[in-house]
Amino acid sequence: MSAPSGANQQPWTFVVVDGVDLRRRLRVAAEKEEREFYDHSAPQEWLDALAPIGTDASKPFLETAPVLIAIFVQAWKRMPDGGRGKHYYASESVGIATGFLIAAMHNAGLSTLTHTPSPMKFLNQLLNRPENERPFLLLVAGYPAEDCTVPIIQKKSFSESVMEAIGRD
Repeated sequence: MSAPSGANQQPWTFVVVDGVDLRRRLRVAAEKEEREFYDHSAPQEWLDALAPIGTDASKPFLETAPVLIAIFVQAWKRMPDGGRGKHYYASESVGIATGFLIAAMHNAGLSTLTHTPSPMKFLNQLLNRPENERPFLLLVAGYPAEDCTVPIIQKKSFSESVMEAIGRD
């Protein structure tokens, strides 16, 4: 909640989902969207990029993880007169807040996994969210299972990601 946001409007909602039945229903809905994506919508280039990490439409972790956190962007706010008010930099603000949450969870010894089925509108329905909120991502969280496997992935080196400014004084 301490993350910076456009005009300090904090345009986010975090919904903690820990109920077994609700996690099962979220999995069913997410896998339905994922099957449609993988079977009919995903470009081959995207499928090729996912192949090394073994991602497919099956998402059992949505049901077996102890907690899911559905993160929503508040696209607009309700004004006192009943009208709609603008949020500034809403997606960027929610992204920063989500990053803060992930870092805090990792610092506490928890593991997280971001999941973004597309589309995610089923989250609004299953979690009874208002019309001004749109799903940003689903964060899977908990202590890692003893038998979990994590794909070996490479990250860019520091020098590939951070550049020195030219023309410094």
